[in-house]
Amino acid sequence: MLITDQQPHRLHLPSPEELPCSDDTPVDNEDQNLLPNLLLATLSRIWQHRQDWFFGVDMALYHTTGDNPRIPIVPDAFLSLGVERKKEGKSRRSYAVWAEGGVVPLLALELVSYTARGEYDHKLDIYRQMGVLYYVVYNPEFWQRDHHDPLEVYRLEGGVYQRQTERPFWMPEIGLGIDRHTQTYLGTEQELLMWFDAAQQVYALPEVSREELLGAQRQAERERRRAERARLRAEQERLRAEQEQQRAEQEQQRAEQERQRATAAEEQTQKLADYLRSLGLDPHNLP
Repeated sequence: MLITDQQPHRLHLPSPEELPCSDDTPVDNEDQNLLPNLLLATLSRIWQHRQDWFFGVDMALYHTTGDNPRIPIVPDAFLSLGVERKKEGKSRRSYAVWAEGGVVPLLALELVSYTARGEYDHKLDIYRQMGVLYYVVYNPEFWQRDHHDPLEVYRLEGGVYQRQTERPFWMPEIGLGIDRHTQTYLGTEQELLMWFDAAQQVYALPEVSREELLGAQRQAERERRRAERARLRAEQERLRAEQEQQRAEQEQQRAEQERQRATAAEEQTQKLADYLRSLGLDPHNLP
């Protein structure tokens, strides 16, 4: 899907290499790493012969519909179609819509945990403004606390997200369904998020070892730390720029006050001179 709000394109848009690749928000539980990575691993097997898709996990998603294109949203996962599997043969550090030919992700996934972070309001509105077609919210533990269902799928229709009711939730534009599914994985029976085909049959999980998953989690943690350092540097630069702007504005205000005082003094002098002339006196030859 192409981005619809092109307004901020008049600004300088940084390259993906200039942008942090994640945020530094710590995850609340292991599912926030496990489930998106399992979806990615399964998709890599289902679409192993396709090179026109990208599935990001805990990756900064930069867009131009907000006030500042340097401020990303970081879904737990997102899926874009019609982009390179590997951008110019390399792995992405972040996903900037303007660097992807304006391709907005078709799907964004948020996992709700102990610490709610605006999944049902603030983030939903950002994805709506971006034009993300499907918004998936998975809330297996705290759905009653939040007065929602454990899994909700929204489709953007006429600029408004509409709750979908078909189970599994079929997404024809993507050619996949998604739903909760309980099965044994790595020796433990647990509920997972999984892909489904058009016949509502679940796609089997790939063989992924616990060591591979732990390696992916460690890599994600390294990326988060690196992104936090970059974010702090950017914040420091922003604060310095604001301070410089404030100083410049104060200097401008002082200069304007001096100009106004000088103008007032000049006007007062001119009025006095005019008054003296009206009395027949030369203001330049006063005793």
